[in-house]
Amino acid sequence: MKHKHLIVLGAGESGASAARLGQREGYTVFVSDAGAGSATYLEELRGAGIAVETAGHTEAELLRADLAVKSPGIPDTAPPVVKLRKAGIPVISEIEFAFRFVDPEATIVGITGSNGKTTTTLLTHHLLQMAGEKVIAGGNLGESFARLLLDHEPQDIYVLELSSFQLDGIVQFRPDIAVILNITPDHLDRYGYSMDAYADSKLRIARNQHPEDQLLLLADATTIAPARRRNPVRAAVTELDPATGITGSMISVEGQTFELGTGQLRGRHNAMNALFAVRIALELGVSPEEIQLALDSFRPAPHRMEVVPTTDGRTWINDSKATNVDSTYFALETMMGPTVWIAGGTDKGNEYAPLQEVMGDKVHTLICLGLDNEKLREDFEWLERVVECQSAEAAVRLADQYAKPGDTILLSPACASFDLFKNYVDRGDQFRDCVQQLIG
Repeated sequence: MKHKHLIVLGAGESGASAARLGQREGYTVFVSDAGAGSATYLEELRGAGIAVETAGHTEAELLRADLAVKSPGIPDTAPPVVKLRKAGIPVISEIEFAFRFVDPEATIVGITGSNGKTTTTLLTHHLLQMAGEKVIAGGNLGESFARLLLDHEPQDIYVLELSSFQLDGIVQFRPDIAVILNITPDHLDRYGYSMDAYADSKLRIARNQHPEDQLLLLADATTIAPARRRNPVRAAVTELDPATGITGSMISVEGQTFELGTGQLRGRHNAMNALFAVRIALELGVSPEEIQLALDSFRPAPHRMEVVPTTDGRTWINDSKATNVDSTYFALETMMGPTVWIAGGTDKGNEYAPLQEVMGDKVHTLICLGLDNEKLREDFEWLERVVECQSAEAAVRLADQYAKPGDTILLSPACASFDLFKNYVDRGDQFRDCVQQLIG
């Protein structure tokens, strides 16, 4: 019998793992990357004996495919994708491809939203793991879904962070528990600058769910409710309302109250993330006592309101993952005293006005960290001090100059990082390293 031929577009984490999974499942595989590719993943592919091309796509090779898997960073409008679909060749995401080979008895938790996906995914995993469940996390963070199936023993529960880009390429993917944390403006350039199109992409997480499945979503009349009307679902829907579920450092879920102040989850945004994670854990049978113990021991991921240890009498916070205004809103909301705010980068068409209502008189200095800071300077010219720089080291030195004992220095950029850094991780790492080297 002729083996089916799989084409994988993109030789990154999701592409390399999808290619290896396809090979394991009996496909002949060819990987094609328009760029130079990552040395790590190219070595992995070649070590597995998988053919790969870089610096362009060979059309004749692409059109041999029976099925194509594309990396999430490749838009549907990319010429190779258009050609494949025009030729009648299905193009799916790595999430969809991996789903076809997961144990049907396993429970899948899928978590999406504009903000808080990573923290909620990691916290959900932690709550379940501490309760003794056989669980693993991945997807849009760490290891891809395909790699979880390849390089780990089968799990009872898979907790997956899912981006809208990944959800755009699903066909059969069906989570037992789907979560939509929030929908706020982000990546709108990929969706024709339409919030409706972006929201519809998020709602795809529930498109294949059955009545016995669960859909947990934020109570939101502005964006999520209209999207639900446009995209009817069959799953049992539960709305979580922060207005009734969060009181200070306490959250209430299913009649149970949990304390966040005894752990490291800080701020209203993390309380919202915990609201969902706890609800998932309760749904999967974890006791309230086990949940509280796990909340106390959870450590947030780097670059998400990460406190950098120092002995200088000031608080330095690395929130480099805050790449949009909504994330920075929540970060500024948690500030309780005088603050030096470091922001800026690649502007995505941001509207900064909403930040003013949570800044109050807390922020006395704005340090603009970016190549083009004009919009930030104009929108916040009313502050006591606005200064500019173009490196993490310079930002830390300026913050050291203007922050008094007891102040907080908050890196929460509200912008992408690609003007000065490789990505938000590089930006956060450089900031942390500079703080530790210069301040100590």
